[in-house]
Amino acid sequence: MRSARFRRVRATGALTLVSALTLTALSACGTSSSSDDDTGSGSKNSGSSDPAAPLDPKTKVTLTIDCMPPAAKAAELKEWKEDVAAFNKTYPNVTIEGRSTPGQCLEPPRFTAMLKAKSQPDVFYTYFTDLPQVLDNDGAQDISAYVTEKTVPLLKDIDPGVLNSLKQDGKLYGLPTSNYTMGLLVNRKLFQQAGLDPDAPPRTWADVRTAAKKIAGLGGGVAGFGEYSAGNTGGWHFTAQMYSVGGDVVAADGKKAAFNNELGKQVAENIHAMRWQDDSMGKTQLLKWGDLQKQIATDKLGMFLAAPDDIAYMVQQLGAKYENFGMGPIPGEKNTLAGGNNYMVKKGISADKVKAAIAWLNYKNLTVGKGQFDWQRTKADSLPVGIPQPNFWLGESKKKDDAARVQHATMPVENFKTFMDNPVQGKAEPPKAQEVYKVLDNVMSGLLTNKDADIAKLLSTAETQVNQVLATQ
Repeated sequence: MRSARFRRVRATGALTLVSALTLTALSACGTSSSSDDDTGSGSKNSGSSDPAAPLDPKTKVTLTIDCMPPAAKAAELKEWKEDVAAFNKTYPNVTIEGRSTPGQCLEPPRFTAMLKAKSQPDVFYTYFTDLPQVLDNDGAQDISAYVTEKTVPLLKDIDPGVLNSLKQDGKLYGLPTSNYTMGLLVNRKLFQQAGLDPDAPPRTWADVRTAAKKIAGLGGGVAGFGEYSAGNTGGWHFTAQMYSVGGDVVAADGKKAAFNNELGKQVAENIHAMRWQDDSMGKTQLLKWGDLQKQIATDKLGMFLAAPDDIAYMVQQLGAKYENFGMGPIPGEKNTLAGGNNYMVKKGISADKVKAAIAWLNYKNLTVGKGQFDWQRTKADSLPVGIPQPNFWLGESKKKDDAARVQHATMPVENFKTFMDNPVQGKAEPPKAQEVYKVLDNVMSGLLTNKDADIAKLLSTAETQVNQVLATQ
């Protein structure tokens, strides 16, 4: 799925603030003619037919790019403009036209309609799970030949697992902007009140159950552990729990469901027991993304599965305090659900435009200490610094970026130490993820709203429905 939800579940709406429709030209050299002219306005040839060669700074093109921060996000928009100006110092003849469109980056109907109409901008934002839909609509350029260590100098330090999420049949179709893996987010205040150590979150599902009972025992409407069961998020979290114990929801060949087994029964029975035997999950159910965040931010929930950037959302949008939260790895620790978001390049645009797009994405999103990774600037602009993710770096780049996060942190980074010190292998979302999650919502809602739920029937019915989804091409 997607985070804040700068990522994940396009179908659940996410949290990004949006503004009225705007089309803003941001460039040191002003607005050029329409970007639909694939040769660029007054374009000069890049000087090389080699796609692996970097863009010639003399090349004149205009790029349209979506998901520019809206006016409501003043600090983020300021940084976007600064990055365009810095980029234009190297590439003065590339005009960046940023688009900020309500719902464009988050709403599935608009995204799908855009792809079908071939109206996506030159550089367009997607989630990792959008790749099949984009390719089904012949919407993205294969950028494999354009992405090299000449055009993306830190390419070797980008986590291969993240890049593999943007590949099909060995071809690369996007470059990442962020990634996430799920862990256990905890309310430190409630942990302490319940006599638990917030620096040592539960590492097994048995320990989660024990801790949840203690937290729920505080009374006052406090729940120990929370789960989703609506808006596709229930299925998303059922998948995460299956991964955590070493299971799956779709077989490796992508053709059959893989959760109606002993591991699936184990996950379902544990959720049902916590809800009905322990009474540690609260009375209110059929929750979707945003509901658990509100509960934990108001000290009504002890813990739930989340990605780290949920914390920034709760502080920025819900008025919570960074020091009240911590994270540990996902209980079970066999695998954890991983995802993220990225930009793709529209199929059919000129080679010069593709090169310009790679150059811009490299500067904005793939350079340690610059663009989105300029943590000193981020702190100065009163934006969050210190959340463990996005962090798709390896090697020396990771060391440098981690040190900068700590140096400029705006939050107690030690609260995430258990999460950081115990990384769990990330596992990608299943094929046809949103359709599968929709089916699995029924499993989660059945477990959480029916004391007498027939677990075997819930799993069997969902298996049949998921198999039908996977059989439909």
